[in-house]
Amino acid sequence: MEVSKKIATFARMFMLSAIISALFFTPAMEEDTIRTQNLDEVVVTSNGANQRVQSVQAGAEQLQLKELTAAPSLFGENDIMRSLQLLPGIKAESDASSSFQVRGGTAAQNLVLYDNAPIYNVGHLAGLFSTFNDDALGSATLYKGLLPAQYGGASSAVLDITGRTGDKQSLHGGASIGLLSAKALLEGPIVKNKASFLITARRSYLDTFMKLVKKYRNNTLFFYDVNAKADWNIGKRDQLFLTFFTGYDRIALEDMIDIRWHNLAASLKWLHHINSAGSYAQTTLLHSDYRTDNGIDMFGSSIWFDAHIRQESLRHDLHLELGRHQIDAGLQSSLMNVKSAEWKIVNNHEKEQRRAWENALWLNGIFSLTKNLTASAGLRLSAFSPLGGSLYYDIEDNGEIGWYYSYGSNQIVKTHINIEPRASLNYKLSDDTSLKLAYARTSQNIHALRNQNTSTPFDRYTISSNIVKPEIADQVSIGVFMMTPSQDYDFSLEAYYRKVDNVLDYRDGKSFSSEIEIERLILPGEGKGYGVEMSARKNTGRLTGWLAYTLSWSKTRIDGVNGGRWYDANNDRRHDISIAAIYRLNKRWTLNAAWLFNTGQAFTAPSGKYQIEDNWVYYYAERNGYRAPDYHRLDISAVWKKRYRKTTHQWAFSIYNLYNHYNPYLINFEDSENGARTRAKQYSLFGIVPSATFSIDF
Repeated sequence: MEVSKKIATFARMFMLSAIISALFFTPAMEEDTIRTQNLDEVVVTSNGANQRVQSVQAGAEQLQLKELTAAPSLFGENDIMRSLQLLPGIKAESDASSSFQVRGGTAAQNLVLYDNAPIYNVGHLAGLFSTFNDDALGSATLYKGLLPAQYGGASSAVLDITGRTGDKQSLHGGASIGLLSAKALLEGPIVKNKASFLITARRSYLDTFMKLVKKYRNNTLFFYDVNAKADWNIGKRDQLFLTFFTGYDRIALEDMIDIRWHNLAASLKWLHHINSAGSYAQTTLLHSDYRTDNGIDMFGSSIWFDAHIRQESLRHDLHLELGRHQIDAGLQSSLMNVKSAEWKIVNNHEKEQRRAWENALWLNGIFSLTKNLTASAGLRLSAFSPLGGSLYYDIEDNGEIGWYYSYGSNQIVKTHINIEPRASLNYKLSDDTSLKLAYARTSQNIHALRNQNTSTPFDRYTISSNIVKPEIADQVSIGVFMMTPSQDYDFSLEAYYRKVDNVLDYRDGKSFSSEIEIERLILPGEGKGYGVEMSARKNTGRLTGWLAYTLSWSKTRIDGVNGGRWYDANNDRRHDISIAAIYRLNKRWTLNAAWLFNTGQAFTAPSGKYQIEDNWVYYYAERNGYRAPDYHRLDISAVWKKRYRKTTHQWAFSIYNLYNHYNPYLINFEDSENGARTRAKQYSLFGIVPSATFSIDF
């Protein structure tokens, strides 16, 4: 299918052609391989050495967000998603992605929650920046696969973000302007001491400057997001919280490309405090909607592509403080609507869309068994039922449809039931040292397919069905955590092993647009990841920071791919090092630096080629059989802050990629005029990038 090949080529190239053509272009370098890179922009630290040592939950990072403006940032944009990439066991997808990968999993295997509502695309400008405005964030916790039972729907990790509430005492706000965008914040009381509001808004303005340049006048490149939150104290023990979030992106090049994607999430939460000891009951209504709408008119073909993920949920949580013990229980019921694709390719109009009903129950407890031993144990029961109203079918071994099934619009096609045990132990070897051991089984029923290593608006999603089974991940870990008596320093060493069943990958020779029936494109298999994470942190004094190192492996095996042999996953990188430092020079100046290094990831390259008539056809001997060169980068910044009578002014100056090292983002294989020779041509997104941001709070 010639058109399908062209669409697949564009899907791999659209980030480069859209963003780089509109912004700037770094000349290509001819090499044999391609490198990708980890991005970081924001400092994220946990709530202290004591929390890391004493917490029973293994693989969890409770994040502080107050240092968001401290670390070097790309284009002056503070970014919680990129900041996570400084932590051990966590990696960036690429230079152009704010999505993160955890312990050998992909970004699509993570679940990101904003006030309990799932966010399925976390990037602006196709992932260049996070969709989250740091002014709207209150707290966040990252669970690296070892989840308490109250979390589900992810086979890799969960990032649980809570939005900040407004000030109930006085009205105030702030604004900032950076290299690419401006943002504003306003918060204050609705009824003093009883109800408050907070609203933040951010918009890029690069498109305004593009209109001034004749070459780019007909191009469009912008994003915006809005966060709003209101809370009411409706009694001594009851509170209501209303959260709203929306984000929108558009990239358009002349009359060739028009790419749009949109996130919307809303939640209404009723919180009832049962007693003063900290017990509570919480009921939440949730809505989440991610959609993408893309039009392409190039290569002599007219193509339109549309997809969405929608979810409505009712969730109830019960938390009980019982002296030295804690109990969490709850349930959730969700309706899902997933359109894997709808497209018009020339005169061909096709659509695949399905719905599902998902239910879950959970019970989790934290028990202080002895003075030195604390345990967390839980069980989650999930039931996922795809619903009728669209076509279901059987797939033959060759990928063709063998039989069609027709079900009523609300008829249950099949129910996938999963029992997911979770357990974690913390044994205190001393007041300053603990040993942690953990196991968790998790499942995921929304699956993403990608032609490339990074998240894009051209990703296709599907749900578990009569053919596709839920991803089931089992993970074990053991670690030693220690701190100095003063908590000035703390250290950790943690090893993990992760196994995933029913992972999906493309059949050889297939791409996202080869067929509308997504189950004809895929084959199920298994994956595994294992490694060691080490970190050392300095928590006090004028100089603070940390060193994190990860040694890891990530592999996949699928019958029908790579001869059924294990192969390195796209995100396999053997070594990953990050160093972050913050130096408080005086009351007004803070200096920051971050250095990253990681082994180049695995990728697939042609092993040879042959000629059929006038066409050269590449031959691929193995999946991901080549290794990209290593990646490294140094970022620095300086932040000046001064308090006036009623306002606070701040300047943040940063230099991204200080020594101007070109880390390749994309590689193409190009033939000579007669096709006899092939060369690898690679492209970079960024060299050195200086930026400045001014902020004012009142």
